[in-house]
Amino acid sequence: MANILVVDDDPVMRLTIQRVLEHAGHVVATAAEGGEALARVERERFDLVILDIFMPGMDGLEAMRMILRRAPDIPILMTSGRPHSSISIPEPDYLTMATKLGAVSALPKPFKPAALVTMVSDCLASAGKQVDRPRPGSDAVPNS
Repeated sequence: MANILVVDDDPVMRLTIQRVLEHAGHVVATAAEGGEALARVERERFDLVILDIFMPGMDGLEAMRMILRRAPDIPILMTSGRPHSSISIPEPDYLTMATKLGAVSALPKPFKPAALVTMVSDCLASAGKQVDRPRPGSDAVPNS
C-alpha cells in the first residue's frame, strides 16, 4: 500500500483515479491544482504523485519542477488528456517532455483502470518504494 497524491483539475477524473487506487489498496489524497499539491507535499509524506499536465494556475510541469526541488525522492507520474491538434503545426509531446524533465513515467488519458494500477506499481517499483502489491481483482472500477 502506498500513500499517493492525485492532482487533477477535473473533479470527475480526480475522484475516478482516487477510487481505482483505493480499491487497489492504496491511501489516496487529492488536490485540484499545482499550488495545492505543492502545499500538501510540504506538509505530508507521499510515495507517489500523479500529476495532470494541463491545469489552471500552476500547471503540472511547473508543479513537478517545484515538487522535485523540495522532495526529489518522490516519483511523479504525469497524465494528460490533451487532444491532438488538427492543425498542420503539431503540438509538442508534453508527456514525453515531462519524462525528460523528471517524471518517472507518463500515462495518456483516457486510460483503463488496470493500466493505471499497473503504471502506479511500476512507478513505485522503479523508484525503489517498498509497498504492498495491489489486491487481486483491483483492475475493476469500484461501484459508487
